[in-house]
Amino acid sequence: MVLIGVLFVLSGLIGCIVPVLPGPPVAFISLLLVSLAGGWQVYPVWLLVLLGVAAIAAALSDSVLPVLSSRRSGAGKAGIRGSVIGMIVGTFLFPPFGTIAGAFVGALAGELIWQREDSLPFKAALGVFRGTLAATVVKLAVTGTTAFFFVKGAIGLFG
Repeated sequence: MVLIGVLFVLSGLIGCIVPVLPGPPVAFISLLLVSLAGGWQVYPVWLLVLLGVAAIAAALSDSVLPVLSSRRSGAGKAGIRGSVIGMIVGTFLFPPFGTIAGAFVGALAGELIWQREDSLPFKAALGVFRGTLAATVVKLAVTGTTAFFFVKGAIGLFG
C-alpha cells in the first residue's frame, strides 16, 4: 500500500504542473492508502478531512484563479480560450514549463487575433499568466503538505 502511495504522491506532484492530471486530489489518495494500511489510526479524521478539502479547493483553483486574474486585467473570452489552448499545446511541446508559458502565449494570441478596441493584449495575457502561476503555487503547496504527511505517516508505520 505504501509503495502505491508513493506513486500517487509522485503523480500528484507531476499533476501540479501538467494540466491533464488533478495533482492535489491524486496525492491525497496516498494519505488514504497509508491510513488504510495503518488501520485508520495513522492520521486523525480532522486532518484527513482538512487535507481532502484543501486538495479539492486547490484543484478548483486551477480553473478559477486564471479566469479571475484574466478578467481583472481585461482579458476577453478569446484570451481565456487562447490560454486554455496554449496550456494544452505547451504541455505537450515543452513539458513541464510549457503549461505556464503556453497559457501566456495562448492568451496573448487570442487577444491579438480577436482584439477588441478596448483591449490591451499584453496586459490581458499577463493577467492569465499570473493566475495560472498562482494556481500552480497553490497546488504545489497543498500537494507538498500532503507529501509531508504521507512520508510522516509511512515512516510511522515502519518506525
